[in-house]
Amino acid sequence: MNQNIIQPKKQCLFCIEKERNVDYKDPQTLRRFVSQRAKVLQPKRTGACTKHQRHVANAIKRARFMGLLPYVSK
Repeated sequence: MNQNIIQPKKQCLFCIEKERNVDYKDPQTLRRFVSQRAKVLQPKRTGACTKHQRHVANAIKRARFMGLLPYVSK
């Protein structure tokens, strides 16, 4: 197997849809950026750009505080 295969870079979901801000009241979208253990995934896995990754992290923290997303998953 050739391990030097270059995969195309993932596109930022919010840049593609031309979304300006990430809404913390939309848990369905935020679940894409959270692992099974309810940890915030790194941008390498999600494909989010730096700007939107910061917005996503803040939105996840706000959603957790409001009770829309869990802090920890078993």
